Amino acid sequence: MRNSRHSEDSRLYFDWLEIAATDLLAARLLTEQKQCLDIAGFHCQQCMEKAFKAYLIYTGAGLADGHNLTWLCRQAVKRDRHFSRFLETCADMNRLYIETRYPSDDGESLEAAEAEGFCTAAGGLYDFICDRVYRHADIEED
Repeated sequence: MRNSRHSEDSRLYFDWLEIAATDLLAARLLTEQKQCLDIAGFHCQQCMEKAFKAYLIYTGAGLADGHNLTWLCRQAVKRDRHFSRFLETCADMNRLYIETRYPSDDGESLEAAEAEGFCTAAGGLYDFICDRVYRHADIEED
């Protein structure tokens, strides 16, 4: 596990889940404006990145450094094989970290259906992680 170089970043998984939820909300709101679809995609990527980091902190792996969703997902798979179902989506969404924020010579932008699909995928991962984290926390408290 690569450790974070950012010593000021929170090591509390629920802080990361809260910000991930905010990114997901931002993505959903931004999909309502055609000119904001690319940045909505970026927020979907950010939601997933932060949710993975929350899960890894929760499992004791520590705060991971980096933005590669596929790598983060593989780290999660090491702790729970059920995360493997997200690998293909992560590979597809990795491009959103850079391509949605900087100009491109190809001029490609996200279409509304694609941005909405990314929101659905990000929400699915977020819910999956919350289920793992909070369901398990409830069991430990009983």
